Amino acid sequence: MPGIRSVTLPSPRRPDLPAREVSEGRHGDRTRHWYENVLGWPTVPGLPPRLVVGVRFDVLDVPVEAGRAALERLGAAAEGFPVAVRGDRMLLLIATGGADEVPGLLEWLEWGGLGLDLRALGEGRLMDAPAPWAAGAGPDAPHGHPGAGHPGDGRPDGPQGAAVWLRPPEPGREAEASLPTLSAMGTRSPRGVGDGPPDLVRLVGTVATQIHRVRLRRSGAGAAVRGVGQPLAFS
Repeated sequence: MPGIRSVTLPSPRRPDLPAREVSEGRHGDRTRHWYENVLGWPTVPGLPPRLVVGVRFDVLDVPVEAGRAALERLGAAAEGFPVAVRGDRMLLLIATGGADEVPGLLEWLEWGGLGLDLRALGEGRLMDAPAPWAAGAGPDAPHGHPGAGHPGDGRPDGPQGAAVWLRPPEPGREAEASLPTLSAMGTRSPRGVGDGPPDLVRLVGTVATQIHRVRLRRSGAGAAVRGVGQPLAFS
């Protein structure tokens, strides 16, 4: 009809994602790609990237204070397997199937029934995937070696409180060979039998002991603050 002009409407366009979401998405893709292609560890979609537990490893999830004390007590024996930290929790990687053994080990070691803050994660569980490279590096860094971080260290490659490697897994090495497991023959390292990570019995016993010590120390400190056990003062 006269006087009517055709108008070209713009094509529907997806709203621009905030820069933070784009950055986190790229970070998640790089992280997921590294675990799946370098280590062969399965992941699941979504953010933050998460690793499937019970396929290549199980996890001991313990309070970070007790976990650090246990690693110090184990000394050199604790240097052979991956350990991550997320917030106030420490994640110690153990051999697949180890999570099923933990309740029985705690009973055998006479720690059962004490309500220790120790969680064993096995098949069907997930673990947040720590960024596999240090701040300022990337997946194309020499040897693709992951970088260890520290909780709350302000690294630019992950949000505050995200999981970080305290001791990362090593690319090009079978993860199973470095994980604590039940073994009557002793654990192995490249140097031979007995030089590998601690067996699962020793690891669980040491961690349980340190969790109990931390609880007693905090309980004692709380009692002192409340005046429990202090002599009454009379004027």
